[in-house]
Amino acid sequence: MIQVILGFVLMGGALTACEDRNWDFDGGISRPVLENYLSRSATMSEFLTVDPFCNDGHYADKEKDIELIKNIGAKFIGRSIYRWGGERVLSDPGFWNGARGLIEKVHAFDKRVIFQAATFEAVTREVNTLKIPAWTFEALGLPVEERNFSYEMMLNPEGKYVDLWGAGSSVPDITQVETQLWFMYLIGSYVQIGCEAVHLGQIALIGMNDPHFETWQSFLVKIRNYARENARRHWILLDAHTPAGGMIVNGISLLDFNSFPLRIKEVPEKPMEGVLEKGHLDAIYGRSLGCITPSGWECQALPYLVEFDNFGVSDHPGVANVNDHYTWGYDEITWFYLQKPEYREAWLKYAYDWLQKNDPNGHLEMPLARVISTGNPGDPKTCRGIAPSESCPQGMNLEAAIKALWK
Repeated sequence: MIQVILGFVLMGGALTACEDRNWDFDGGISRPVLENYLSRSATMSEFLTVDPFCNDGHYADKEKDIELIKNIGAKFIGRSIYRWGGERVLSDPGFWNGARGLIEKVHAFDKRVIFQAATFEAVTREVNTLKIPAWTFEALGLPVEERNFSYEMMLNPEGKYVDLWGAGSSVPDITQVETQLWFMYLIGSYVQIGCEAVHLGQIALIGMNDPHFETWQSFLVKIRNYARENARRHWILLDAHTPAGGMIVNGISLLDFNSFPLRIKEVPEKPMEGVLEKGHLDAIYGRSLGCITPSGWECQALPYLVEFDNFGVSDHPGVANVNDHYTWGYDEITWFYLQKPEYREAWLKYAYDWLQKNDPNGHLEMPLARVISTGNPGDPKTCRGIAPSESCPQGMNLEAAIKALWK
């Protein structure tokens, strides 16, 4: 069993405060600054989405999350706003104003914090209710039209991945101009409220007809052009799940960094325990490709984040199967949530140290808010990093553990 560590030994003498690091960038980002941000990253799914607009139910105690960001010195807030279906709410000014207000609250004490939005491999018929803004056409160099989005025009003409997520919920095809309009609208809108990063989801699914990333490349050039004119620091950090180790065209990465699930491997003889291992399934460790980055610097391996992924509960919860992507029958964040508090803290330290030893190009994204799937109808839909309380019983109380690791 991973040794339970109740205290943390701080190596190397004096601590290096976050305030002593360089967080500055404008119109591009250096590797040291990028890695500074990745080293202080945390998943806070839908932190910027205010009630009643959250995809996954009520999100209580956001003021405590604001304090948590401040107390631990988080600098990169992952997946903080997105839609997975329910696109109709994007026409409500309250959705955007609420998010902008939360960004302003955090930036009131730390203007360097980056908020990451996400665009995903899912679109539903609700997009038909949304009018396409003129600036969206203009950003893509298209004639302006007076019309709403068309769900049908975003779909693969051969029917690939249509209704993959259920009737009327499909994977949009990036080679369709309507899909590019949709993603430009989403990303541009997130930039307008102050987001400086966007996770592009499963680019291989969305790029079903774009195996060599040619359409992705031309589209992301337009995204970056929009960001140069409209983003807070004239740059947008782009990442995606990259099962092949990168999104590279002619040696140049389309992404600023890669991201991927942790791919936790079960230890069958030790119930509910898990470890990290190079070569386990499609884990990214040691496989992030070298390239020239969008900011112009060259690397032998593009920096990356690994995160506790969520994708549902299996038909064998609590049972090990080292050949599937589940960990003891649960997705990664649910497996983590179900652990005892001491094991959670010990496992975070284990994973943090394992990465530094085995592939320092990788950074652990801390789990401060993420959808969970226990399979029990009465359980919460989202786990949280704050301390448990009456209004948030699913809090995991991770503040002290993360703060110690980051120092």
